[in-house]
Amino acid sequence: MRIAIIGAGGVGGYFGARLAAAGDEVTFVARGRHLAAIRERGLTVRSPLGDLRVPSEAVVPAVSDLEAPDLVMVAVKLWDTEDVARQLVPLAEGGAAVVSFQNGVQKDTELRRHLPAESVLGGVGYISAFIEEPGVVVHNGTLQRLVFGEYDRKESPRARHFLDRCLAAGVDAEISGDIERTIWEKFVFLVGLSGTTSAVRQPIGVVRGNPGSRELLGDVMREVVAVGRAKGVHLDPGFADDRLAFCDTLPATMTSSMHNDLLRGNRLELSWLSGAVAELGAELGVATPRNRTIADILAPYALGDPATTGGADVSAAGGASR
Repeated sequence: MRIAIIGAGGVGGYFGARLAAAGDEVTFVARGRHLAAIRERGLTVRSPLGDLRVPSEAVVPAVSDLEAPDLVMVAVKLWDTEDVARQLVPLAEGGAAVVSFQNGVQKDTELRRHLPAESVLGGVGYISAFIEEPGVVVHNGTLQRLVFGEYDRKESPRARHFLDRCLAAGVDAEISGDIERTIWEKFVFLVGLSGTTSAVRQPIGVVRGNPGSRELLGDVMREVVAVGRAKGVHLDPGFADDRLAFCDTLPATMTSSMHNDLLRGNRLELSWLSGAVAELGAELGVATPRNRTIADILAPYALGDPATTGGADVSAAGGASR
């Protein structure tokens, strides 16, 4: 299968390397120092499941350099989605399938604003991986899972083909019969984990271990469930309690990528997480006071450390509570 990976970070770098090692024709689109390092030394993936190395010729600097892929995996930060979608128009119109493994529940809506709706599959990725240094991706633990499917809930030949390639590559993968619900189920947990670890500035063990912050965690996830159900997503009314129990099984040191970005002074995906819950809640008439408060607390950091961004007004980019 000819596969293009837009974004060679933790998600794209790891899964792309696995697929390449299994014999698929994988091309990465990368930029900046990461691109330069891959061009010089190739892409190295360090994993408890076995290290990998992708040769330098497998990376290009732009989407326009890709040659007729069968499938495009989108794995960039959420604020880059619209720009990437515009660039993917020729490939999608040429027949390429597009599947995003980004966070959030608005990613595919954004893709379908620019691409033929039938070209877009829904997708969810489960992995802890990050760029340790330019050209090097590190996989933490052994969890590495992809779930994807068509929005019409039918099992298409292209989904089955991609599943076969993932399984051949040793990737834990599954086709979902209701990908919209699957995306929202991850979103419930993701918003709870990212919002509370970032606002409290502590890993999940501290959050779940304190009665006040534990209640906050549960309330944040219940608001997400309420918003999803108001949108017609088939979420169980008690799903947030299920996810709270799941949080009790996680390593105490586990945190979120948004918390890590906050500590490093990086831009945050805030407006696509708690901010999105607050915005969708306002549209649907669902109260989301916990997520709105988290979004407001973190709003000064949405574009990065305000000490280095000059304290810029981030209401447009952070969008959190507007």
